[in-house]
Amino acid sequence: MSSMREQSSSFEIARIVSELSQMVGARAKKAYQPHYEQIVLRFNHKGSPSTDLVIVRGLRVYTSRRDRPMPTQPSQFAMILRKHLNNSRLVSVEQRGFDRVIELSFEHGKGRHKLVIEMFRDGNVLLLDEEGVIIRPLTHAKYASRTLKKGVAYTPPPEAVDPRVLSRSGLDGILDESEHDLIRTLASRVNLGRLYGSVACSIADLDEKTESRVLSAEQRDSLEFAFQEMLNELENGDGGYIWLSNQESKESLEKSDSESERDSASAGIVEFSPINLPSMEEELRIGVPSLSNAYDYVFGSHDAAAFIRREEEKLIDSGEGLADEGAKLSRRASQQRSAIDRFNSRAAIAQDLGKAIQENWEHVDSIISQLNSAVDEKGWHEIANIAHEVDWIDSIDPSKHTVVAFLPEEDGGMGASVTLEAAKTVHQNAQRYFEEARVHKNKAKGALNALESTEESRERAEKRAAKEIASGKLKGRKRARRFWFEKYRWAIISGGHLLIGGKDAKGNDVLVRKHLSSSDLYYHADLHGAPSCSLKLKDGLIPVNTSKGVVPEGVASLQITQSLGEGVEDCRDLDESALNEAAQIAVCWSRAWGSGGAAATAFHTRSSQVSKTSETGESLARGSFVVRGKRNWHRDLALELAIGVAVVNGVPLPVSGVPETISKVCQRWVKVTPGREKKENVANSISKSTGLSQDDVLACLPPGGCTLEDHGLISP
Repeated sequence: MSSMREQSSSFEIARIVSELSQMVGARAKKAYQPHYEQIVLRFNHKGSPSTDLVIVRGLRVYTSRRDRPMPTQPSQFAMILRKHLNNSRLVSVEQRGFDRVIELSFEHGKGRHKLVIEMFRDGNVLLLDEEGVIIRPLTHAKYASRTLKKGVAYTPPPEAVDPRVLSRSGLDGILDESEHDLIRTLASRVNLGRLYGSVACSIADLDEKTESRVLSAEQRDSLEFAFQEMLNELENGDGGYIWLSNQESKESLEKSDSESERDSASAGIVEFSPINLPSMEEELRIGVPSLSNAYDYVFGSHDAAAFIRREEEKLIDSGEGLADEGAKLSRRASQQRSAIDRFNSRAAIAQDLGKAIQENWEHVDSIISQLNSAVDEKGWHEIANIAHEVDWIDSIDPSKHTVVAFLPEEDGGMGASVTLEAAKTVHQNAQRYFEEARVHKNKAKGALNALESTEESRERAEKRAAKEIASGKLKGRKRARRFWFEKYRWAIISGGHLLIGGKDAKGNDVLVRKHLSSSDLYYHADLHGAPSCSLKLKDGLIPVNTSKGVVPEGVASLQITQSLGEGVEDCRDLDESALNEAAQIAVCWSRAWGSGGAAATAFHTRSSQVSKTSETGESLARGSFVVRGKRNWHRDLALELAIGVAVVNGVPLPVSGVPETISKVCQRWVKVTPGREKKENVANSISKSTGLSQDDVLACLPPGGCTLEDHGLISP
């Protein structure tokens, strides 16, 4: 992801709101929360493909049509959004004034709802009912002037200056009252932000460091003209601009004709804006159809992988992980330090109060004596009612027979308050505070011993975690659901395309019926009982950037996609090498593996050539098919596979394919050839060295004995 500024200004939000207004009439179909900081609303607009509204809390809002992995189980907030917004129609999109607040209004049979997106500070997303009451905020928050929580009426932030309606007299007032230089005044008081405040200064030909209040009338005229020019372009323009770091980067972006190429070229983007920026070089500028396009260029790849990042974080940040154990112990140590400070503070206060009672012996004795005399005469409840009228008395508790009294300061005024027991002497009351101090000191001592133990445990956990990470092991996690292709044999070929094969006769039937589309190819080894295989054009795995320190060194991070084969209509158009790879894997999945031969044969056909009906019109047995027409043969195929280790959509998995492809995808891999070693033993060896599930590894191995040639998988 680019290192440029991430937080949107009011200018960008104004243009985004204008673009989103074009979606009015679209229906909200699904809501997702792929990461803690991200909400995605999926819209269907008649005659257009589904469009995602991507909300990155406190940073940006834009539309995108990227392929993005989503959680199978919605979060609580996503479920609330689905409950109230599913199939509702978007009826309006508004920016509150010129603030960084977007309001989306929805309508359906049950009434209206509003989704408020706050883009300042840490940001927030709030669902409101028809009356403006908060149904659920993404995060609860409390500010000086408002509270954002479930069940309270939504209070917007204090309204800032809207430069679009700022009069000349209003501008003069702001400039005259400002004690700052021009750029700071424009950024904060005029609500332009630093970037667009700088643009205004540039257009007006004014020094940013000029003191605001000393501007002449002529200079203020120039500034007012600059505002008008900028705001007219914002109001009447469309699309946006991006600027590249150099000519080479610009050419790379202009020539890119696929999403992956564009993502790579986008690393050269240094700025974007809905209006022209005079300070940027014109020759390095590219116009884009929408500001959402600009956001998608810069942040799209990163944001689309949000769910994968969340899942990858769980590899380390789960309750079962050593690193998380260290984090828990660190939090415990912090709590113990706070407890020690708290106990010591309480002990010191109690000690001081005990001494103060002793030092003011006569004063305390007088209060206790007078109290007991009054109680004997009027009773506890009566004197409690008049306690506030008595000097040096704060309150009386009849149930406990105590009085809260003030001790005198050096100047004779009222000082600290102490609780005195009427039945005890001055000495006994002082001793009670000394005993309280002793108890707190003992607690502090106990907490200190616990802290030392925690620190020792934390150091051990951190050492174990470091050793675990250094070993290159991944921590497998229990999964409620598996990826759809894990029901079958599966592997990847060059370009990331998936090859899937049936595990049995039933699996062959389901595969051909459900997963052999018109653009896919059917593969089969030239052996009876070999699995039916489908080479997928659109489905596959592509590399994705991951956070450093989350996934161990040498482990690939991959994302499931259903948008491969861009510009390709049919698997037949893939490189010949890719077609041969699929054939090689198909024969490795067959009984040719255990036959003792060094090579085998397979064929592929178009999906339309595969039928479940014989020439006599009778249905074939389960798992059997008739292939009509020309077969494309692949001969002398090597019986060898490779298995690498990767994180797929945040889940640790073994990935198989031919050695040439796997060695490019995975830094750590192993070559597998027919041999005498039982595959259960081979799976156990790989599982121990990688942390992968043994069952997952077994599913990747061919049907027979194996021999391994290690390339960093067993011994990193």
